Amino acid sequence: QVQLVESGGGSVQAGGSLRLSCAASESTVYMAWFRQAPGKEREGVAAADNFAAATYYAGSVKGRFTISQDKNIMYLSMHSLKPEDTAMYYCAAASARASGRVRSRPLTPSGYEYWGQGTQVTVSS
Repeated sequence: QVQLVESGGGSVQAGGSLRLSCAASESTVYMAWFRQAPGKEREGVAAADNFAAATYYAGSVKGRFTISQDKNIMYLSMHSLKPEDTAMYYCAAASARASGRVRSRPLTPSGYEYWGQGTQVTVSS
């Protein structure tokens, strides 16, 4: 059972920056960030394939957010934040067992096995 612990959320003004962290208890094949705003479905923000060194981004954050990893800690660097980025952000991970279903849709939440508790990001205008 992989444990994921997020940190780094907070409140910023539009145009500001934040960096989220997710510490994993062990290495995984895929790691990703999702977010969910009140009344909306959970959506994929960014994902990383640790073996292929590939990254994936939602169109709404491309060029503003960067996913990176240092050993078992995954980061999401967020710049030029907008009020519409306000949401609870979740870290997720998939093992080799689940990598087959994640590979084709890395920004779809259903393929991920492990989830963190979430960290709130609030962007004010």
